[in-house]
Parts: sequence; C-alpha cells; structure tokens
Amino acid sequence: MQLVLEGIGKTYRDRKGRPLIALEGISLTVGPAEFVALVGPSGCGKSTLLGIVAGLTPPSTGRACFAPDPGDSSGTPPEMAMVFQDFALFPWRTVLGNVRFGLEERGIPRPQAEAIGRRWLERVGLKGFEQHFPGQLSGGMRQRVGIARALAIDPGLLLLDEPFSALDAQTRNLLQEQLARLWEESRRAALYVTHNIAEAVFLADRVVVLSRRPGRIVADIPVPLPRPRVEAMQEEPTFLRISQQIWALIKDEARAALEE
Repeated sequence: MQLVLEGIGKTYRDRKGRPLIALEGISLTVGPAEFVALVGPSGCGKSTLLGIVAGLTPPSTGRACFAPDPGDSSGTPPEMAMVFQDFALFPWRTVLGNVRFGLEERGIPRPQAEAIGRRWLERVGLKGFEQHFPGQLSGGMRQRVGIARALAIDPGLLLLDEPFSALDAQTRNLLQEQLARLWEESRRAALYVTHNIAEAVFLADRVVVLSRRPGRIVADIPVPLPRPRVEAMQEEPTFLRISQQIWALIKDEARAALEE
C-alpha cells in the first residue's frame, strides 16, 4: 500500500469565529518502502498534516487514503503506528508493558506479545530495562521505548512527530543513526515531521518543504544518498548542498511570515 494525500486542507476557527487556514492543497504520495520527511517554518501545519494522516484530525478538504500496490488485491489499509514528541508512554506500565501494549490491543496473546516486546527492546539497546518504569529512564531511553512500541506491531506506515526534538544534541545524533538502521532493516513507509534540516536529509529518501501558513508544498526534494546512512555522510557535498537548498527555502518563508 502507498499513502496518497489528495488536496488536503485544514481550516480552524478562532475565538471570534474567523477562519484560520492551516493547510491548503496538500497532495503527496508516500511509497510502501519510502521515508519522507516534512520540514517547514514553525506553524506551517506539519504536525496537523501528520494528525490528519493518523486519523486524529479530520481534514476540511481533500482526503488521505491508501492505494494498493500492483498485484495487491486485499484492499486492506496498513497498520499505522505513531512516535510522539513527548514520548507518550504509560507511566504506570513497565518498559516491557508499554512495548507490549499495541500488540495486546491487536489481540496478540500475552506470551507472544512479551517475546516480541523483549526482542524489540534488545534491538533498541534496552535489554535489562524491561521491568523499569518510564520515570526511571532518561529522555533518550524513553524515546527508544516509544520507537520499539511503534515498530513492534510491524506497521505498514510509521508516523513520527518530531520524536527527537526534546533530546540533547548528542542523544539526538545517536538515535538518528539507530532509527535509520532500524528503518533500513524493515523498509516500511515512514512520514517524519521535524524542524531539523540535517535530520531530515540524513533520514529521508525525500524531503517535502512546506510554506508558511497556510502550509502548501513548495518543494519535494529527493535525497540521493546511499543506504545504509552513516554519520560521516553529513560532511559530503551532496548532503551539504541539499541542506543548504532546504534552508534557503525555509529561510525565505520564515522571513516572509515575520514581515506579515
């Protein structure tokens, strides 16, 4: 399945009932094994668009749907999983209990869910922390629990809303590499929202740049860096050129927003 966004728009109303257009005319396709990053100036509607895809926010116009791959006649939409900026873990559940949660909601028997959860915790480097609670973990460890919980259900579409923005720079860089490695092993469709241009270029196959509000697509930039992605690539001319191209687009939009 591929994600298809057709003419997505979102309009809110302020306290006086006046319309506030957050998104306008967003059309985008994310392939079944493609990692797409969304970047843009603050307030451009990136997270709103992610919420529409996740089914958490209804669009005012347009639609988000799934088109079957060639040869796929099932017509069944893929499972979706979301990784949030604020970790969104259940504080009363252990680390393993948090990772197990999505599996249990899908009817997986507890012994099987526990085995899957333990494997994913080992893959994100948290073996030995299964019985800890979120409050006993660092921010980076909590986000790794969130990533493990999302990937444990083997989603057809992974949604990530600025998952590393609350972390320090060192932890952020390490988790970017870890996420890239985990995604490259599964090659599921991913839609990733971030303010960090270097992060977007490092992780994504394409970077979609949104304008200031109302958010519209101003560029869809391919990232022709080979995989697996490694930190040293951030010094390569291609990486720097794409990053500078994106920054030029965002800077102009942010400046225009300030002038308004």
